[in-house]
Amino acid sequence: MPNWNRDWLFALTIALVCVGLYFLDLAPATRAEHGWHARALVTEVDNSQVRVNLIVKTEDQFLRVRLLGGPHQGEELTVTNMLTGKLELDEFYEAGQVILVEYGLKDGRPAHGTARGVYRLGWQLALIGVFAVLLVAVAGVTGFKAALSFIFTALVLWKLYFPLLLLGYPPIPCGLALVALLTAVITFSVGGLSRRGVATFLGSMLGVLLTCGLAVWFAQVFHLHGALRPFAETLLYSGYYGLRLTDIFIASIFIASSGAVMDLSMDIAASMEEIKHHHPGIGPIAHLTSGLRVGRAVVGTMTTTLLLAYSSSHITLFLLFMAKGLPAANILNAPFVAAEVLNILVGSFGLVTVAPFTALIAALLHGWPSREVARVVPSTVDSRA
Repeated sequence: MPNWNRDWLFALTIALVCVGLYFLDLAPATRAEHGWHARALVTEVDNSQVRVNLIVKTEDQFLRVRLLGGPHQGEELTVTNMLTGKLELDEFYEAGQVILVEYGLKDGRPAHGTARGVYRLGWQLALIGVFAVLLVAVAGVTGFKAALSFIFTALVLWKLYFPLLLLGYPPIPCGLALVALLTAVITFSVGGLSRRGVATFLGSMLGVLLTCGLAVWFAQVFHLHGALRPFAETLLYSGYYGLRLTDIFIASIFIASSGAVMDLSMDIAASMEEIKHHHPGIGPIAHLTSGLRVGRAVVGTMTTTLLLAYSSSHITLFLLFMAKGLPAANILNAPFVAAEVLNILVGSFGLVTVAPFTALIAALLHGWPSREVARVVPSTVDSRA
């Protein structure tokens, strides 16, 4: 079967799996009661009950809105915006804004509405669409397969991994199985069912396994637990007292770094394939050495990528420490900072080692030069001499 037919068949299979995952429902919890959802335009605002203390607002804000969609489009109702005093959760609305409203029915008409935030779903879908178009425009068929892999990854996390954790399945083995599944689909989808794809998959998994082992070890050494993560305590109070939060924390470390590990592994595997293609007579040692040179050039920037990705998400935390004038020892010894240090360094271990892993596997897969090539190369050299 030609390679392009094989790749399209693989892509079609993943697309069908995505459809199946979309309709999969493993969530063990009884779904919260909810009513209708629709976009709504805020026409009037009543702030008479809102209490303001410096920059913090509490109590209720009442809104008069007109529904812009759904079966009750055009009707008006009063909506309550409950302010908790937490800036990261609350939103304060003004007339003219479009928001998402959840409401029930009373005598067949909308009533008991609750504000669920400024309406962002339209722009989110537009952003996803532009991203997919850009991928296809830049990378062609490979970009299409990459977009498909992106959707598959999101569905596997949301429809498979998260529900399994709530069901009580062990987070670390499930996380490793998840990474293996995603790595296989992404590498074989983008790299094709070829030696490049196999080298990427095996190299990535070796890097992930090393990261997992180090995360388990250093989480114990650092005396860290999973309750350090945001909303972990709230999750326990929601009735899931048996969740292994520490194991979930460890799994999050190697899952978070698996994307960068896969990226670097694909770079090395693709470089090794190109080297073999343009120099078919190259020996395995010289081939391996060339792959390691490429790895050295890429590893430095990739480890910095993890540092920037993790630290930039906690800029306000570090600014708070600086504003309070805390010494560096206090900052680095804090549990949540130690957790991020563990994230960065353990993930970087996986990145550093995946380059030689992939280069070695690729050199073995491409193998020794054939006898025909070995005959042609010396004769060509002699004739030129």
